[in-house]
Amino acid sequence: KMTQQMRDLQLAQARKPPGPSSPNAAKRLYRNLSGKFRVNYTSFDEGSLVGRGEKEKLRKSYLFQSNAALFEAVELQDLDRVQELLKHYSPEELDLNTPNSEGLLPLDIAIMTNNAPIARALLQAGAKESPHFVSLESRSLHLSTLVREAEQRVNELMAQVVNEAPNADCSEKEKQLKAWEWRFRLYKRMKAGFEHARVPDAPSSVHLSVASSSSLQVTFWEPLSVNSAVVTKYKVEWSCSPTFLPLLGEAVIDKLKDLHFTIQGLLSGTVYHVRVSAYNMKGWGPPQASTPPFAIPSNWREYDGRAPRRRGQAEALDHLLGQVKTVHQHCICHEPCKNQPQSRKHSVSKSLKHLFHPGSKFLKTLKRGLYLTAIFYKDDNILVTHEDQIPVVEIDDTYSCLLMQDFLWFTKVSCMWDEILWLRQCVTVSQSSCSCILQTRFKMLLAISQMQGLLGIQDLGQVFFEPIKDKQGNILIVTLKEVKTNQTFESVRWVPICKLQTSRKSVSSPEEPTALDTLLISIQDKLAYHQRSSHALSPGLYLGYLKLCSAVDQIRVLVPERLPNILCHVKIRSNPNISREEWEWLQKMASVEEPVPTEPEADTSQNPLFQELQVAIKELMALVNISLQEAKDFRLYSQEVLDFGDQVSFLLLLPPSDDVCTAPGQNNPYTPRSGFLTLPLQIFELGEER
Repeated sequence: KMTQQMRDLQLAQARKPPGPSSPNAAKRLYRNLSGKFRVNYTSFDEGSLVGRGEKEKLRKSYLFQSNAALFEAVELQDLDRVQELLKHYSPEELDLNTPNSEGLLPLDIAIMTNNAPIARALLQAGAKESPHFVSLESRSLHLSTLVREAEQRVNELMAQVVNEAPNADCSEKEKQLKAWEWRFRLYKRMKAGFEHARVPDAPSSVHLSVASSSSLQVTFWEPLSVNSAVVTKYKVEWSCSPTFLPLLGEAVIDKLKDLHFTIQGLLSGTVYHVRVSAYNMKGWGPPQASTPPFAIPSNWREYDGRAPRRRGQAEALDHLLGQVKTVHQHCICHEPCKNQPQSRKHSVSKSLKHLFHPGSKFLKTLKRGLYLTAIFYKDDNILVTHEDQIPVVEIDDTYSCLLMQDFLWFTKVSCMWDEILWLRQCVTVSQSSCSCILQTRFKMLLAISQMQGLLGIQDLGQVFFEPIKDKQGNILIVTLKEVKTNQTFESVRWVPICKLQTSRKSVSSPEEPTALDTLLISIQDKLAYHQRSSHALSPGLYLGYLKLCSAVDQIRVLVPERLPNILCHVKIRSNPNISREEWEWLQKMASVEEPVPTEPEADTSQNPLFQELQVAIKELMALVNISLQEAKDFRLYSQEVLDFGDQVSFLLLLPPSDDVCTAPGQNNPYTPRSGFLTLPLQIFELGEER
C-alpha cells in the first residue's frame, strides 16, 4: 500500500513522530507553547545546562513542538495560530516541507480541506505540496487508504470500549477512540474536498510589458472563481507563434508572494506571444493569453541609436582625477619648503602645526565671520563637545558676506572628504599672492582639516542646502551625517537632542537669534531634510515636473519637501522601460505641436501609455496645485527619457517655454504654495548624484 510505504519511509528516516491526535491535545500543546514563542535561546542560564549538547537538545525540543503545533493548527483551521508560528519560526525550523508520518505536508491538509486563507499563508512562507502525489490517482488512493484505516481503527477501539468493564485501561481507550474519530472525520473531509475540486480557471488577467531590449515582464492575477481548489503554482509560456507551436520556453512560478515574472534572454525586435495557466491539486487549468496579445523587446534608445548619457562618465572622471594627481605629485606644491627662505619655512610649518595643536579646540561662541559646524546624529542623539556644544570651527573671521560661488564650491568639496589634505596642498603654493576667492577657499580646506582632526572622522556628511546667517554678521555652513553604528569618540560624546535644546542657554534675543541659536531651534527640521534627501525611489517610470526660478547669482529648482533629492513627481507604472513603440508614439505626439491631451481620443484610447500618462498628469497637477486649465499648454520633454540607473526613469512635464524658468521679479504662475522647496540647482544635482 502506498500509505504503508510512506509510513515505512518516514520511520526509517526518523523524521518525526506524529503530533497530537485530537483537538484537546492540540489545545494543551498550544497552552504549553503560548509563553515560548518569543524565546531567545541565548538567554538561558548557562549554569543550569549541562553543556552545549543539552542546550541544543532543548532547542530542538521547542522546534519539534512548534512543528507539531503547526500541523495541529492547520488541521484545526486555526489561521491566527498558523500566522503566529510562521512569524516566529523560519521554514527550516518548522520543517515546513517535511512530510509527517501520514505522508502529508501542512499545505496538503490546507488545500484538501479547501482552507484558502491558511493555504495562502503557507504558500507565502514557501510551503510546497507533498512530492509523493505524482498523479491524481496516487493522491486519491492515499486519501482512501487513510480514511479506511482510520475507520478500521475507530471500529476496533469502539468494540474494545463496549466489551470491556470500566477501568483505567478503558478510560485510556475512550480517549484514543475520540482522537481517532476526530481524525477519521478530518480524513473524510480531505477526501471529499479532493473529490469535489476541479482544475482552476484561467488567471483573471495577464498583462504583458516590455522590460528591456532583451526581456518582457509578465504580471498576472488569480482566477476569479472561488469554487475550485487553492492555486499552488502558475506556468508562464512564450512563443513566436500565436498558436504556441513551437513553444520557445516556459517557467513554473511556485513562489506566490508576487505574481509576476520577467522573461530574460529574448531577441530585440522579435515578436513574442505569452500565456499563463494556473495549477491546483487537480492539475493545470486552461491558459490565459496576455494583454496585449504580443510584445517586442526594445528600448527607446533604439529609435535613434542614442548611447546612455552617463555611460563611461564615472570612469572618465576617475581617470581625469588620476591624471591631475599624477601631475601634482611632481609639483612644487608638494615641496612647499624646498626653495623658500628658512624663516618662511619655519613660519608655515609653525602655523600648520599650531592648527592641529591640542590647544586648538571647538568654538563656544561666534564672532563676526564664517564658520563650519558638523552635525552627527544617531536616532534621537547628537554628537556634542564635552562642553555640550555643537562642534564648530572657524573658517574666516574677516568674511562677512558669503558669496554663493564659494558656498557651491564648498558643496563640491564635500564629495571629496578623503582628499582634503591633497586639495589643501595644491592651493598653498601661491597663497600670499592669490585672489581673495582662493584665500577663502584655502581657509575652507583648513577648517575642514581641523574639523576632521578634532573629531577623528574623515567623512563630514552632506552639506545643508543653505548656510545659516544672523544679524551679527555670522555665517554658518552646516554638514549633516547619520551614524548607523555605535561609535565612541575622544573629543565628543552623544547626548539626546531634546536635552541639548533645553539645557543650552541662549545668548541672544528671540528677535535677533545668533546663527548657533537658529541652528539649535531648527535642528529637527534639518535632520528631517537630511533623512528625506537620502530616500530612494522604488523601481518604475515616473512623471516629473520641472520648474526653475533664477536669481542674480543662482538658479533654483522646485522639489517636494518629502523627497528633496528628486523633482516633483508621481509614479506612472512599475516598469521603468520605455519601448521603441512607445517612444515613437511620444515623438509623433510631440511633432503635432499641440498641448498634452487630458481626455481620451479615438485613436489613442487603446494605448496603455497614453492612459497611464493621463492619470499621472492629473495626479501631478493636483500635487503641485495647478488646475488642468492652467496646464493646458504644458508639454512633455521629448528629447530623451531620463534614466537613473536601471530601475528608475523619468518623463518630464514642462510649463510653456517662457515659464520654465522664472526671472527675478517676474510673476510665477506655476509654483505651488506649500510643501515644496526651491534648491540651488548645483545642490540639487549633488543630492541626486548621492
